[in-house]
Amino acid sequence: MPTQQKVDRVQDIKDRLERSTIAMTASYSGISVNQMTELRRAMRAGGVDFTIVKNTLLFLAADEAQKPLLKDIIEGPTAIALGYDDPVTAAKAVADFIRTGGSTLALQGAIMGDGATMTANEVTRLASLPPKEVLLAQLLGTMQAPISRLLGAMNAPLQALNNVLAARVTQMEEEGPAPATEPEVTTEADEAPAAEAKEAPEASAETEEAPEASAEEEPAAEAEEAPETESEPEPEAEPDAEAEGETESE
Repeated sequence: MPTQQKVDRVQDIKDRLERSTIAMTASYSGISVNQMTELRRAMRAGGVDFTIVKNTLLFLAADEAQKPLLKDIIEGPTAIALGYDDPVTAAKAVADFIRTGGSTLALQGAIMGDGATMTANEVTRLASLPPKEVLLAQLLGTMQAPISRLLGAMNAPLQALNNVLAARVTQMEEEGPAPATEPEVTTEADEAPAAEAKEAPEASAETEEAPEASAEEEPAAEAEEAPETESEPEPEAEPDAEAEGETESE
């Protein structure tokens, strides 16, 4: 029957597994006490919990934390390193210590927060990636690049128009103001043809009216002469002298 101490230990490892973004298993055989102390200090500085736990207790904790695949990367005496923030930072802390610490610590694998597992080589490659902040900045730059190109393409015509207008303004300033236009002076020689042209239609109009006037006056004159001719009385016939003589003889 498990003791309360073991139950508490399983519960503690279970809670850590549930909160972790990455849990790496490593073989620690051959590590001295001084190296283990230095290892824990280095892991703590990198935000990683490093602890040694019996495999049986670790199996129970993996099942209770719904991460049964963790059991596939446990072999021999095993220590577990748990990261709670950036998986890359946690993997880098472990990989850097293995590379520079001169210890016999060897990675076996890792399980991510979503339950996916990684091999030791994959953990090493993960440790070579830039930190999360740098990756996010690179991703943001990649997403902004097409938008920047689109904005540049949209602003290009406006910029070109602005350049043309600015060049025109500069040219006008260099040329100075345009000279004032002098009013046109009309001379007598220029007015004479205009006056003649104006009188010509008037003369032609008078010429056209003249025949009409004469045509109207002729019938009127005839009408006036006709009554005078009719009003003259015819002369009375003079008595014949012979007729008078005959009358006297009688």
